[in-house]
Amino acid sequence: MPCKLWLVLSLWLVLPTSEAGRQMPKLSDKKLCADSECSHPILIARALQDYYPGDCRFIPIRQGQLIYVYAMLKDRGNLFWAGSVQDSYYGQQEARIGHFPSSIVEETHPLMPASTEVKTTKWDFYCN
Repeated sequence: MPCKLWLVLSLWLVLPTSEAGRQMPKLSDKKLCADSECSHPILIARALQDYYPGDCRFIPIRQGQLIYVYAMLKDRGNLFWAGSVQDSYYGQQEARIGHFPSSIVEETHPLMPASTEVKTTKWDFYCN
């Protein structure tokens, strides 16, 4: 019996843990977007510094990269935005929408007003 218990514990410690395929805690209950589907970018921003995400809800950003912002999370003082990074060469990086702190970017080109309030869903914070 102790041998089986040791084997189970060993496997549990060795197997990699992943955030993929699970819902993460919500960062906000509401977001501001240009439209009800949040499908149009609100603005283009430039990263002021590198950002290394803490979990899969966020995207990595390098200083100087352009980010297309699609949503601004509303509940916690507009601390986080959702967007997609545009690399210097299109296609160099897989396009993925994720969250990032609004404090690490500067707005460079306004595109559309963020005038539509949309409720967030579990899919806004789902790790895939």
